This record gives sequence, structure tokens and C-alpha cells, in this order.
Amino acid sequence: MGREIKLALMYRDMWQSSGKYMPRKDQLVSVADAIVAMGCFHRVETNGGGFEQINLLYGENPNHSVREWTTAFNKAGIQTQMLERGLNGIRMSPVPKDVRELMFKLKKIQGTDISRSFDGLNNPQNLELSFQYAKAGGMVAQAALSLTHSPVHTVEYYINLAEQYIERGAEEICIKDMAGIGRPVSIGKITKGIKDRHPDITIQYHGHSTPGFSVASALEAARNGADIIDVGMEPLSWGTGHADLLTIHAMLVDAGFSVADYDNNAYMEVRAMTQSFMDDFLGYFINPRNRYMNSLLIGPGLPGGMMGSLMADLEKNLASLNKWMTKRDKPTLTQDQLLIKLFDEVKYVWPKLGYPPLVTPFSQYVKNAALMNVLQMEKGKERWSMLDENTWGMIIGKSGKLPGPLGEEILSLAKAQDREFFEGNPQDLYPDELELYRDKMKEQSWDTGPDDEELFEYAMHPAQYEDYKSGKAKERFEESLAQKITESKAATSPGGLPAADLPKQVKLNIDGKSYLVDIDWNDGNATSTTEGTAASAGDTGQYKEIVAPLEGRFYLTKSSSEKAISIGDEVQVGDIVAYIESMKVINAISADHAGTVVEILYKHGDDVEEDEPIIKLK
Repeated sequence: MGREIKLALMYRDMWQSSGKYMPRKDQLVSVADAIVAMGCFHRVETNGGGFEQINLLYGENPNHSVREWTTAFNKAGIQTQMLERGLNGIRMSPVPKDVRELMFKLKKIQGTDISRSFDGLNNPQNLELSFQYAKAGGMVAQAALSLTHSPVHTVEYYINLAEQYIERGAEEICIKDMAGIGRPVSIGKITKGIKDRHPDITIQYHGHSTPGFSVASALEAARNGADIIDVGMEPLSWGTGHADLLTIHAMLVDAGFSVADYDNNAYMEVRAMTQSFMDDFLGYFINPRNRYMNSLLIGPGLPGGMMGSLMADLEKNLASLNKWMTKRDKPTLTQDQLLIKLFDEVKYVWPKLGYPPLVTPFSQYVKNAALMNVLQMEKGKERWSMLDENTWGMIIGKSGKLPGPLGEEILSLAKAQDREFFEGNPQDLYPDELELYRDKMKEQSWDTGPDDEELFEYAMHPAQYEDYKSGKAKERFEESLAQKITESKAATSPGGLPAADLPKQVKLNIDGKSYLVDIDWNDGNATSTTEGTAASAGDTGQYKEIVAPLEGRFYLTKSSSEKAISIGDEVQVGDIVAYIESMKVINAISADHAGTVVEILYKHGDDVEEDEPIIKLK
């Protein structure tokens, strides 16, 4: 028999790459024994990434999920692994040192063996603490090379990057091809280059199947020394997910490698249970397009892990944009038209933003910048007129050095906004916060939990944890699920015509006034709005309105140290008056009118629709 190749099941990433939510704790626990019974997996990815934030979003305690979900694998001797984002921990923004340190200690206690740590900019400095804390907590410290394809991301770049990670304490290397755009031959060369220098180090290949390279890439990685190959399985393999276990297994066996066989009955059981979770509720949050491979993504290079949320966001953005266009008698766009415009814009903005690897969170930043450019330009505004605060943090160095130089238009924009660039250690910008959150929990009479796991959760995901504790998260999730179910049932009209083909609005002229009437084919009701009443910020007589430039969650401040505007404050053009969280980033809302604040129309944390007035000025 040939050299042994081990297999790792990406059960967490299978879901995150497909849609918005993960299975509930009871569902995860129920499928664990069948995964064990398959007999072919040496590792299973159980948590990390967006797992815990997603638990909170539908009102479930993620600590309980991790502890119970990992138990069966721990007993069977199958290693469990998590994904963490270095400086960002398991969220989208930087995390204080003390919170990062507690995370590794706690996740090991909860049953997680391996920490796959990646930095979105491939910055060794940001991962050094991850390696240190993981090993101190008893975990295996695995460093991920975030692959992308650009003039600055060469084979030599990645071989040297692995060397720097190993020098700083990494015990294993993961070749993380999150968008699946790594070219197979190059992946083979990277693997060989690392193995030539470090023949005893474990190398794990992780590739999404989105544009179609991943099967060939897995074979090239195996032939050049990879020890473990990550796989998915039906019904969530392929598409934006991972190559299927059965395909990879057959390919490796045929190539002469020794691979543990799988129990087909157990495979079918896991397959059926996974499908049942989708039928229960998870399938309502999976866009069917994410189940297809798409070679168009070779160009923009967007990763599978974010395509699930991208398609959901795009539906909302398209609806908002078309509503705006219809009110102005402009032609609407189809989803395909918007998608291609987005892909083209990603290719434009990526070099201008310094070629950050297209991995979380920086893939979201690049995508969001491109999408906002598209939406703003469709409305006749300038490119870069909406650039969120998270992206600005990346641009000015708060996450570390970018791989490539910034474009001149970005440098000019930074200068015009008096943005100061940072060249120090990004971790120094985020002081310890555990004791702050411990005091907050004490004030609320909240238990910090065994091993301080509830304290950790609050400090890692403050807003989501508060919504979980108050019940708001569960309430929002149930409303969202009910809406999805209603939309699914309304896929066809009572007459059998596809709902998408039915008119959504009709224009009526009554007594000289033009009205747009929205038609709801689900219940027969219709609502009307006078055309143009919510077109844009403007003079409405005595008052001037600042409107929401996009839909999302409204916040008066983005941190507890910031002072919110209040009634009576004077506002100048360009002043930041509020924030909207949308597509996982914070967007600053600046005033396009000067005046005195007379009314704030939304509360901190409320959902707001695009083009809705949020603040009135006099």
C-alpha cells in the first residue's frame, strides 16, 4: 500500500459555505455518532468561524453546543478542530489579548483539539499569539496559508510564509484555498516546497470546490506530501462547499494512497440526517445557487465561506435597488446583472485596496466596497462614496500590513478624510476587556458560567450575546424563519404562475397625483405610496431629513466610548451622525445637510430600511 492520507470532514464549514445558519445543538449531537460510524475520518471540524455567533443569532447557547457536539468525537479518538481568525478571534473585528487567550483555554476544555488559525492578511505577527495561546491551552497550533491568486501571491510567497509561521510556533500547516481558485500545479509546488524544508510537519489541504479546481488540487497536494485532505459530503458537497468524500476517496485510492475505508450505511445515514436538518429549517436560508459550481468566480476569487451570506445579501440589495429605480422610472436589474456588475467591480477594487487575501473578514470588506460602489454608481453617485469603517481600518493598517500597495484614489480619499495610517502592532490598539465585561455581567446578575465560558461569549460577541440574553435574537430568528416559509409557499401564485413573473407594482394616476401600488400576491393586500416621497435626503418643507443609504441595523454609536447625537445638537455637512450595520460591517452615516437635530426616528439597535428617514434637522 502507498503512503497514508487521512481525511477530515468539514461539517461546520459545509453549512457556513452554503447558507446563513448552522444546525441546532440537538441536531449536531444526533448526527455525531453516525459520523463516527463512517470510520474514515481522522478529524472533524466542529466549531469556530461564525459558528458561535450564528448560535447566538437564533437564540441558542454556543458553549453548550460545543461541549455536547464534540463529546462523541472525543470518545472515539477522532480529533476535533476549529477555525479561528487570529487577531479577530471568532468574530469579524479585532479582539483583546485577554479574550483571545481565554478562547483557546476554554475551547480545549470544551472538547476542541486543533486550532486552525489564519490571518486575513497572512500577517505572521497577528498569529504569533494564536500559536502561543493554543499550545498553552493544550491545543495543536495549526497555521493556515490563506491562498489567493494575484501578482503578489506567488508560490515562493507561500513557501516563505509557511517558514515564518513555523518559526513563530506553528506545529502544522494548512493550505487554505478558501475560494478554490488556487491553481492545482501551484498548490503542488507550495506543498512540496514546505515539505522539502520541513519533512516531518503535518500539512492539511483545504479547498472549496466553487470554480472546479479542488479535486485536481487535492491530488496535487497529496502527490507532493500533504498528509490530510479536507472533504465535504452530500447533500452539502460541491457548489460553494467542498469536494465530496466519495470522489476524493476514490481518486486517492486509485492514485495508490492508503485511505481508511468508509461504511456506506453510515454515510447514507449522515446524508439523510443532514438533509432532514435542511428540510426542518436550514434549507430556507440556503440559496439554491450556492449548490452549483461557478467558474465565473475564478475572476473575482470570492471564497465559498462567504457566498452563502452573499447571495442572501444580494437578494435584499437587489430588492432595495430596484425599488429605488422603479420610483424614478429607471430600468430595474436582474440578480444575474447585479452579480456580474459586482464581480467586475471586485476585480477593479481589489488591487486598489492592496490585494488583501480574499478570506474572512477581508473578502467581506472587498466585496462590500465593490457592492456599495455598484449600488451608488447605479444611483448616479461617485465610486467610493460609501466605504465602511471596517474597510477603512484595514486600509490604514489597523489589521497589519497589506500585501500590495494602495491605489492612488484610495490614498487621495484617505488624505481628504484626514485618515492616519498605523504601522505598529495591531494588537496594541485593543486593550484587555475581560474585567470590563465581568463587571457588566455582575451589574446584570448574569453568571459568568463554568470556566468563564459565558464571560468569554459576552466579551467575544457583545451585541449578539445581549440579544440572546434578552430573547430578541430568538424573536428575530423566528420572524425571519416565518417570512422564509411564507416566501417558499408563495413560490407560485394561486393561478399557478411563478410569483417572479407577476407584477410587483402598478402606477396609478388619481386626481393628478402619481402613486406606486405594491401588490402582495400572498394575501391579496396592496399598499400604496406617493411616488418619490422617500427618494433621498432633502428638504421636506420645514425640516430636512437624513435618510438611510442602505438597509441594516441602526446604531447611534459604534462603541461605548463614543457620544451619541441628541436632540438639539448642531450638525454640519459631513459630520458622522449614526451607523448602520449591514453585511457584517459598520457603515458610518454622514450628514448631507446642516442643521439642528429635532428628531431621531430610530432607536439604537432598530432595523432600518434603505431610503427611510432616520434623522430630522431644522
